[in-house]
Amino acid sequence: MKVILASQSPRRRELLSRIIADFDVVPADINEEVKSYFTPMDYVLTMAAQKAAYIAKQYPDDLVIGSDTIVTIDNEILGKPTSRERAFQMLRQLSGRTHKVYTSVVLMKDDQESSATVPASVEFYDLTDEEINRYLDTNEYVDKAGAYGIQEQGALLVKSIQGDYYAIMGLPIATLYRMLPDFD
Repeated sequence: MKVILASQSPRRRELLSRIIADFDVVPADINEEVKSYFTPMDYVLTMAAQKAAYIAKQYPDDLVIGSDTIVTIDNEILGKPTSRERAFQMLRQLSGRTHKVYTSVVLMKDDQESSATVPASVEFYDLTDEEINRYLDTNEYVDKAGAYGIQEQGALLVKSIQGDYYAIMGLPIATLYRMLPDFD
């Protein structure tokens, strides 16, 4: 049995390598559009499950790991910014406030499925326009939910966190590690 990570995220690849030495990466091509009828927790779990299911259909004998991460504030899902201007707006919205990050992980093999959603809270410092623009100049915001990555220069925006740091990065490895024995 192979293990397959259904993600193109370099962060997830790096984190998974901390607990599984040998795995393949096969990104799932799914529509990640946020529909208004989704709650944030429903959305993140649905996306992780769709990623896993998409790849599991192609590799039914292997263990497939799907994951998704979202940032929410005021019950609004802040997806990946489509432009620098949108990234600026997102960071302005998060400035001086606490927001939630949810990461779901779904494991699938044959007819077996297991899932978990791990929440965390992140409080940002009050950010000036200059600080936001300096961060945006790093281009780290590209392809990041909520327009920041906590593991790099985005750490300078963060005043405090509560919860699983690795869930904020994109893969709750302690939770995943505890799910794996159910799949031999």
